[in-house]
Parts: sequence; C-alpha cells; structure tokens
Amino acid sequence: MDIGEIDEEFDIIERHLAVLAHASIDRLTTHEWLHVVERYERLTRMAFAGQRTPLARLAEVGPEGFGGETITSVIANRLRITPGQAGDRLNDTADLAPRLSFTGHDLPPVLGHTAEAERSGLIGREHITVIRQFFHHLPAEVNHQHREDAEKRLAELSLTMRPDEVKTNAKRLAAHLNPDGNFSDQDRARTRSFRMGPQGVDRMRSGSFCVTPEVGVYLETIFAKLAAPGMCNPEDATPTVDGVPDPDAVRRDGRTPAQRCHDALATLCRDALATDRLGSHRGLPVTIIATATVRDLQQQAGVATTAGGSLLPIRELITMAARTDRYLAIFDDHHSRPLYLGRAKRLASADQRVMLCANDRGCTFPGCSMPASMSEVHHVREWADGGSTDINNLTLVCPSHHRLIGSNRWRTTRHGGRTHWTPPHHIDPTGTPRTNTYHHPEQPPTEPTAQPP
Repeated sequence: MDIGEIDEEFDIIERHLAVLAHASIDRLTTHEWLHVVERYERLTRMAFAGQRTPLARLAEVGPEGFGGETITSVIANRLRITPGQAGDRLNDTADLAPRLSFTGHDLPPVLGHTAEAERSGLIGREHITVIRQFFHHLPAEVNHQHREDAEKRLAELSLTMRPDEVKTNAKRLAAHLNPDGNFSDQDRARTRSFRMGPQGVDRMRSGSFCVTPEVGVYLETIFAKLAAPGMCNPEDATPTVDGVPDPDAVRRDGRTPAQRCHDALATLCRDALATDRLGSHRGLPVTIIATATVRDLQQQAGVATTAGGSLLPIRELITMAARTDRYLAIFDDHHSRPLYLGRAKRLASADQRVMLCANDRGCTFPGCSMPASMSEVHHVREWADGGSTDINNLTLVCPSHHRLIGSNRWRTTRHGGRTHWTPPHHIDPTGTPRTNTYHHPEQPPTEPTAQPP
C-alpha cells in the first residue's frame, strides 16, 4: 500500500470513531456500557500493535536519517509524548515487531506469541511489560526452548488474567526455571542501578538502588563506622566523623538506623567535594554552584537553584558554603540581570560558565531536563560564522542536543534573555521557534514567532 491508500484507511477509521464518540448511549444497560468500554480497549490495543512495524522501520533508519537526532527524540517531538514514552514504545517494538536477518530474510518477532495476542487486541501494554520484565530478569543460562515455552505460557495466561495476576504467575515460573536462584556476574551487572527521583514539595528526594555485591560490601563497611550511634550527627555542634564518639553523643543520638546511614552518606559526599580528588568537570572544579537573589540571602529565606537543577533552602546553602569552595551567582530580585562577561577567545571562561549555570540553569533545548552541570557551552551564532564568546551569545546545551544543531537541523537564536530553537521540517513544518520552560517554571514562556518557510 502507498501512503495515499493508508491515509484513506485511516480516514475511514477516524470517521467511524467520530460517529461512535458522538453517539448517544444513554439507553444502553449497565452491561452494554461495559461491553462498549471493552470494545474500545480492544481497538486501543490493536492500534498500538499497528504501530510496531513503522516504529521498527524508523529504528532501522537511525539518527542519520534525521540529521543526527535520535529516533526517540523525533518520535517524542512529533507525537508530543515524553521521551520516556517514546523509548518504551521502541523497546517494546524491538521484541514484538517482525525482524530482518543479516541476509534480508524475514524473521518472526522475539516474543512471537505475545505479538500475536497484541495484534488481536487480546492483551495490553501492561501485560507486555510484565512479560518483558520476566525475560529481563531471567538468567542467561536458561536455554532457548525453555524461554519459548515460558513466553507461550505467559501469553496464554494474559488472555484471561489481569497484568498483576500474570506477574504473580511469572514469579512462580521464574522460580521453576531457576530453582537454585543462580545468577552470573553478567545477570547481576544487567540489573545494577541507582535512581534518585525528583524533589518533592518538601525539597526531599526518594529513589531506589540495586547494587552489585562489591558495592554492597563497600557500603556495609563504611556504614559500620560512620553510621554508628553518635557518628556524623548533624544535631551535634561538632559532629564526630573520626575516632570514637563520646558516651554523651551516643546517648543523645535519637536517629533511626536509616537516618544514620543517610548522614554517613552526606559526610562522605561532603568530604569528597572538599578535596581536589574529583578534579574538574566541563571547565569548572567539581563543586556546588548555586544561584540566589540578594533579598533571599539577606533574609535567609527562600531557595537557591544549583547547577544540578536542585532547589536548595537558603539556610542550608549558607551552612554548606562555610564548608566547601563555592561559586555563588547573585541576581537582582527579579532574577533578570546577570553579570555581563565578554571574551575574545572561542572557549568560554570559567566565570562565563558560572553565569550560564545561573542564567540558563540547564540545557535550553525544548523540554530537556538535563541540568547545567551536564551541559556544554554553545555559541548561538557559531564562532566560525563570526559569533563572539560573549555571555549574550552563549547558551547551555546537553551533548545529545548539541549534536542536533547545524544545516538542515535545529537552529538557535537568542531573544529576551532566552534561547529559541527552530525545529527542522520533519518535526514541525511550520518552523515555529520553541523555548525550554523546564528550568524556569517561574517565568512564562515567551511568544514564539514562526519563521518564514
């Protein structure tokens, strides 16, 4: 089928869905309403299955077909979904779409039984997630036949069970295939992780970790010393970080074991930043860079913004500043007047990087959450084209988005103190510039102006 025939079929589907969406169903019974919901769910599942083949073909094209932009980013921007959602769809597709061999022959999907059930609209994305996670945690030594039998069994269970019920059965099946719980170094390395979630309304963070036996031994050894009662207690005027705490410090220590481990980790991080062992990162010493207003510092209230994108209470900032080397970028109360810094050389100076951390706060690409500490300095007007290394011609861009700038790709301009990004035609045919409001939620986005075609 060519694109015209495909669009005609989509038009027919959309017209029928529009009729159903506007149809009056008040006269239906309770059981009939439930039947309608079930039919919609089946259509939704079939629609996701229909995306598999075009997504697989796009993944085969790779970044080269989109000016160096990853297919995840292209799909996220075109469909207006998050990069995480786009990545999930591509990961699912890798297991559920038909494949091509090196010789060009057609191969069935990795999870063939699961793919067939999805194409029929009988299982949903949550079922697929359970099945894929089952194989992610399955030891590599389980042979191919056992894997295929297990996939067939889980797909069959998904036809009659909810995802949470399938997950329970998947755990039993995993125990049957690996009764001794034997995992290789490769299996363990595959699941290692450390995740720190976003800040909550109280500025605290939660997260999760799964560490290798080696890292686990490091932590238990360190915590045995620094997380002992009376050690590293922030409530003490002079916390004990070496030697043995005195009996009074142990007696008045009312912290839980989890709180003591937290304070021990804080001591480790503080000591690491207080030394030169970490060297430099993107032209600056590895230290904390914070942005605050004069009023907040004078009143010892409010929050500062760090180069890592965190909000830090001013009182804690002042306490931390007494312990470590620091960069503190100070703005007026409206946070709009950074120090002007110009430079005749191509590379930005350390001072200019500090001011960019304070002004941009992170990557300026639309929707990117990468903090300033993980971003590079970019000339809005390229140095090769006569652009100067002045603070008003510099901006922060993370490495992945930095590669997207160039001919027939994304273009950058500077207006109103913010960097505007004009997307390529395959993302937005109108060429409407965009700004990133992720790092500046307190400021309304500037009105973009469409570029001439």
